[in-house]
Amino acid sequence: MITPALLTEERILWEGKAFRGIIFRPIDLFLVPLSLVFGGLSLVWIGSAEGTAEDLILKLGCLPILIFGLYGALGRFVIDASIRRKIAYFVTNKRVLIVNSHDGSTAEWVGIDSLPSLELDERPDGSGTIRFGKSVGWWTGNFTPENGRVLDQLESDMDMIWQPMSDPTPQFIRIPNARSVYELIQSLIKQ
Repeated sequence: MITPALLTEERILWEGKAFRGIIFRPIDLFLVPLSLVFGGLSLVWIGSAEGTAEDLILKLGCLPILIFGLYGALGRFVIDASIRRKIAYFVTNKRVLIVNSHDGSTAEWVGIDSLPSLELDERPDGSGTIRFGKSVGWWTGNFTPENGRVLDQLESDMDMIWQPMSDPTPQFIRIPNARSVYELIQSLIKQ
């Protein structure tokens, strides 16, 4: 079990783990077929090439496209699930914490008294995602680049669509009984 380092007079009020398994998002209805097309076309090109030197260059040139197609259709889901498997969430009387033992037990936290905003995305089964800040990015409809740095924002967005765990906004992803955790945090904010 992952345990966070607590501050003086801090106590854990709730703890949970990130969702175990593959998460499909609406954008995946576009990304998976696109990846399959890229991967399939590269396989056709590789298979149709003959043994000449030019064909060898074609085969080598198609390998990155094939790898991209495999990653987009399958690999990114496996990587995302393996990262989430080692993440634990905590709500204390002073902070919300996201502890990641995948990369050496790093902790990301936001003080209860300094939460920028709180968003709940609840699913019909009661599970949901709590975001500690606004969604940023073209794919979520809230594109607001800071200081006109459009390319930096676009790069961040591209990371997020391919790898959801790359989202810079702290969040509890697909936790059970999300509304009760959301209400607990709301009550701590009001204190």
